[in-house]
Amino acid sequence: MCRNIRTLYNFEPPANDEEVRAAALQYVRKISGFNKPSQANAAAFERAVEDVAAISARLLGELVTNAPPKDREVEAAKRKARAAERYAAA
Repeated sequence: MCRNIRTLYNFEPPANDEEVRAAALQYVRKISGFNKPSQANAAAFERAVEDVAAISARLLGELVTNAPPKDREVEAAKRKARAAERYAAA
């Protein structure tokens, strides 16, 4: 499940709120063990997603680097190549 969480830092254009929330959702799903929480846990689950997203956005905004920004399309192509190699060997 956590393989779906992608690096969000140092991309041009920067990660948007939707990408940060998607990563937060994957993280909360992983640590809670719930893909979709019950009604009894839904409020706590959503609060956790919002809190993790807010902290993640703050972190991304505060990080600094001298490295040039990465290109999303180049990184996606690398992921696809690694996946093709990994699954071809299986």
